[in-house]
Amino acid sequence: MRNSARIWRHFDTWLLTAVSVLTIAGIAMIRSAIGGNPNLEELAPRQAIYAVFGLVVLFLFAAIDYRFWSALSRPLYIFTVALLGLIQIAGAVGFGSARWFNIVIVSVQPSEVAKILMILVLADFLANHRHEINQPKVLLRSAALIALPAGLVFLQPDLSTAIVLIVIWLALLWASGVRLKYFGIVLLLLVVVFIAIAPLLAHYFIVDYSQEHDFLFMEYYQMQRVANFLFPDTEARYGAAYNVDQSLISIGSGGWFGQGYGHGTQVQLRFLKVRHTDFIFSAMAEEFGFVGTVVFIAIFTFIIFRCLRAASIARDTYGSLICYAVAILLLFQGFFNIGMNLNLFPVSGLPLPFLSYGGSSLFTSLLGIGLVESVNLRHKWLEL
Repeated sequence: MRNSARIWRHFDTWLLTAVSVLTIAGIAMIRSAIGGNPNLEELAPRQAIYAVFGLVVLFLFAAIDYRFWSALSRPLYIFTVALLGLIQIAGAVGFGSARWFNIVIVSVQPSEVAKILMILVLADFLANHRHEINQPKVLLRSAALIALPAGLVFLQPDLSTAIVLIVIWLALLWASGVRLKYFGIVLLLLVVVFIAIAPLLAHYFIVDYSQEHDFLFMEYYQMQRVANFLFPDTEARYGAAYNVDQSLISIGSGGWFGQGYGHGTQVQLRFLKVRHTDFIFSAMAEEFGFVGTVVFIAIFTFIIFRCLRAASIARDTYGSLICYAVAILLLFQGFFNIGMNLNLFPVSGLPLPFLSYGGSSLFTSLLGIGLVESVNLRHKWLEL
């Protein structure tokens, strides 16, 4: 009991406070974003329930020694693959893809949970092979580990989440000390592939864009998003860039200090669509202005910094890689979502951590923080 109490004294309350603030802010923003729409009025209370459940899970995973998951690495991987495979058979279809399981009154998105599970699996594999990390066979085995779940996510189709899984893999390789030349080889392969398909891309955008069909490995709606991003001023838009246009108008109308909570015209008059999920950053910018978004980004950056701090003081490579991967997961999704709202990246379904509506997304983020706290509680310096 004494040792347990001693460990909990080192719980990172700063991290928990920052996460709690953003989670509460997310619930408040969802409530404002739905703008009195009776069809969506249950979303804010539902997100609050997700938040409470997620915080309970956060403390639960903090209490469990993170090294316990290392022993379950293989079963976790099998479970991940089986879950993603099952979604192809029994998943609920929405917006043209099968990504959810409807369980009683909630929808579970396996690809969100797969992000955390694959962090645990890859961190364990790379930690166990840290002394031979630059051997090609180890790199290929790690690539094979991520290829199957990423491929299954891609087939849903969910290209953005598949890319997130690849980013996690690359980030963990970098943190494990893989030589730069191997990253150069990957970059060279991507350049070669792009050069090979460039003529086909040009033909699609110039000739066939108005014809509704898929292209290579991308669905038609995904190609629309890419086309709208690459050619914002052409007639090829066909109104598909409406959300991005309204997003930019919402951000611009917020000015320095915003129009006030619940008073954003683009949000309340419903010009801004999917404002409680993909474009919640734009809703926040309109209501709280530039200053409000800077405060949010500062708190979000602080959370990532605390995750990286946990990685730096972890007692072993496994714990360090877990914290580093959680930090990269939050950073990439937040960076991409904000960039999407600013039209710096093509539109995707990546949520803004802690702020966007979605039980699976919020659960995944809080679960990741729970793992970071578990590493914090048991880092080497505390147990001397």
